[in-house]
Amino acid sequence: MDFLNYPQPLADLISCLARLPGIGPKTAGRLAFYLLQQPQVSQDLAQAITEANHNIKKCSICSNFTDQDPCALCQNPQRDPAELCVVEHPRDVVSLEKTKEFKGRYHVLHGVLSPMEGIGPEQLTINLLLKRLEGVQEVVMALNPTVEGEATALYLARLLKPLGIKVTRIAHGLPVGGDLEYADEVTIARALEGRRQL
Repeated sequence: MDFLNYPQPLADLISCLARLPGIGPKTAGRLAFYLLQQPQVSQDLAQAITEANHNIKKCSICSNFTDQDPCALCQNPQRDPAELCVVEHPRDVVSLEKTKEFKGRYHVLHGVLSPMEGIGPEQLTINLLLKRLEGVQEVVMALNPTVEGEATALYLARLLKPLGIKVTRIAHGLPVGGDLEYADEVTIARALEGRRQL
């Protein structure tokens, strides 16, 4: 989208908004004009972004986003320290917590291995993970079923299994309400592998 006809501050705002995930140039333009027409919304948004950037940090134990260190999940004595769930991003912790099924602790990698993008073990929180394994009996890999997610899970499994730690993977398969007719072969194969007795 050509921003040449806009005043420079407006063009800069549109350009910044267009860098957000899922926001294209047209949506960025609509958002920019909305924010200019709603100055209170703009001020509230700017303040919320500033406060989040200032007050949110990574937990020194699990690397989840938090406003206190250690985070509430790491401080909770009700969580089972023998179970550790490894996820890619902080938003994945929120998704898993909504289910109220996992009672252990978490570790956030902040990404997955991706040599094409220059992301190796050093760019992730793998070293921090390896330092917190005392008393851990099972590590649950809850990484996305992408090539990079699978490669990261296998890499971690190779590091953890020699330590006598059980390494498991969350099941993959058909979503509730999904149709076999529209599922790809890999999804159906994973669903068959993860089948269980009724």
